[in-house]
Amino acid sequence: MLSSLLLALLLLAAAAEADSINGESSCSNRTCGFTTVSYPFGFSAGCPVPLNCSHSGVVLLGTYPVRNFTANSLILDVSASCNRSIADAGVLFRDNLAMTASNALFLRECPENAVPECRINTDIISQRLNLSSCGPSGDDIRCYSTGRTEGFYSEENFTATAGRCRLLFTSVRYGESAFNQSMLVFGAAEVGWWLRGECRCAVDAACIPVELPAGNGSTGFRCSCNEGFAGDGFADGGGCVRVPKCSSSDQSCKKDDIKVWVIIGGIGAGSSLALAATLLCYCIFCRTNGGAETEEAATRRLLLSGTSCNNTVAVYSHKDIERATANFSDAYKLGSGAYAIVYMGRFSAAGGLVAIKRLKHPDTDNVVHVINEIKLVSSVSHPNLVHLLGCCIGRGHHILVYEFVPNGTLSQHLHRQLGDGLPWPARLVIAAETASAIAYLHTAVHPPIYHRDIKSSNILLGYDLRPKLADFGLSRAVAPESSHISTAPQGTPGYVDPQYHQNFHLSDKSDVYSFGVVLVEMITAMKVVDFRRDPSEVNLAALAGDRIAKGKVEEILDPVLREKSDGGQSMESVKKVAELAFRCLAFHKEARPSMAEVAEELERIRVEEEGGHDHGKDEEAAKEMVSPPFSCVKEQWGSEPSCSSSSLSAASSSSIHNR
Repeated sequence: MLSSLLLALLLLAAAAEADSINGESSCSNRTCGFTTVSYPFGFSAGCPVPLNCSHSGVVLLGTYPVRNFTANSLILDVSASCNRSIADAGVLFRDNLAMTASNALFLRECPENAVPECRINTDIISQRLNLSSCGPSGDDIRCYSTGRTEGFYSEENFTATAGRCRLLFTSVRYGESAFNQSMLVFGAAEVGWWLRGECRCAVDAACIPVELPAGNGSTGFRCSCNEGFAGDGFADGGGCVRVPKCSSSDQSCKKDDIKVWVIIGGIGAGSSLALAATLLCYCIFCRTNGGAETEEAATRRLLLSGTSCNNTVAVYSHKDIERATANFSDAYKLGSGAYAIVYMGRFSAAGGLVAIKRLKHPDTDNVVHVINEIKLVSSVSHPNLVHLLGCCIGRGHHILVYEFVPNGTLSQHLHRQLGDGLPWPARLVIAAETASAIAYLHTAVHPPIYHRDIKSSNILLGYDLRPKLADFGLSRAVAPESSHISTAPQGTPGYVDPQYHQNFHLSDKSDVYSFGVVLVEMITAMKVVDFRRDPSEVNLAALAGDRIAKGKVEEILDPVLREKSDGGQSMESVKKVAELAFRCLAFHKEARPSMAEVAEELERIRVEEEGGHDHGKDEEAAKEMVSPPFSCVKEQWGSEPSCSSSSLSAASSSSIHNR
């Protein structure tokens, strides 16, 4: 036993010495707030790709918040800003970083003819964002892009062209369907990363060559762990460890798990032999105590396992959640459904409100499945998708933390639970942007994601009535070679694809059908299932399909739209959307359009509608119909909030409400 202990100490000391040589010890700080990033990223000067950490625990590249990490890039938040200097964009070009060609930059205050026209029309930005807030010259905007979909921007060309402008207004990122308007992701920029020199990958990792931008050297590399292994893949980082293939209840799994952590400890230890001995003793103690590990540590480990990507999902303790919700006080409760109770919360006196979703029946037997769902939600980045901020996964509790969306759901507005109804232009914007988000899930994410529970109560509205698609609890990632998945039907009655109910075949066209029902709901403001109607018309899809086919849309039109219609222009737009909904509701999925086609068609209808409409007047009308945004006054942090009834009702369904 003693000889084994001495041998282990010598091995750990050797690993620690190797670390001091390869530089891992100079990149030891890789935690920011609740977020832990993998090598080569970190918050020390010695990290190959250094990042910044704000006082509030937000990961930054320069001044840009990092939304997400992928295996080969960082996704940055470049939300619209009237006064962002173009000089700030210099941080997007470093020795190990460059902006990818999948970005288009929208610039302001440029010399005449300084920036050649790019393939994305600047009218798109003007239509989606309120440029008047930027002053008289707000509409003076130029688009700059490489004209390619692969590779990187050249820093030299960027400086010579975009650098002549004074301000960077925003960035738009596009997916594989390059320059297809439905695929654009607003307010985001993708920055690729690599390491230089000869490949230094771990034994169980593959070296991936990267062709660098012009003027940046010949090639770089990244490392990716082989199948069956997890980790950052770098010889100078944490390397790769084998992923145990056994259940958490298997005692041999616990023993193997301890061995894995001993290996990780050896790789990541400092140069101190005493520290190595302490680590070994701690692991021996863990073995004696059955491999005990804190719930937060286990969650972080699972979030980072099985992928070469980093994960920016914050991991909260149960005490954090209790404090944020005043121990799940009823005063903080926003709503309750069959699957979860939603609370509002705040993690610090200066922090913003969040929506905290506490699952009623946590899947305690399959934590890995829950973690995979969290990975799924956190892997997407689109302005019209609700953003997952963090989680708390433990024995007997699964809690998800989302951004707070303040203006209730589309369903509440359509059915007059909030306000007096929305004008048609506002509904059209909501439809177009929601379709864009679903199309993004289907075509710009790999593997594609099917939502499986699209309905009006899962479309949340922000202060400006911009939609956020919520509730990925029924989502399922799909292998690229699969055109459908056979699974038990799930979803909400009235929205579920009838073919899906019969043969259990799930496809992207199932989401198309559900969205078609939402379009009809936006036109009619009728209940999706109403037993007070004629038996043949209980289902709204059947009722609407009959009237649309007969050219009698006016018979089912929401009275609010009829009263507020300006006549020809809006009514023509309503009919076009009704015809599109009719195609989405086709019984045979082969006859339905794709979500990309739906998004493109809705965007075209919306642009036509705005071309002949006083949009500013409609926005003012919409604002008058919206209940005041959620606000609570707290005399002291930790006490119960004091909320007006109107503001509480506006938030009662906010962010990942009932299914």
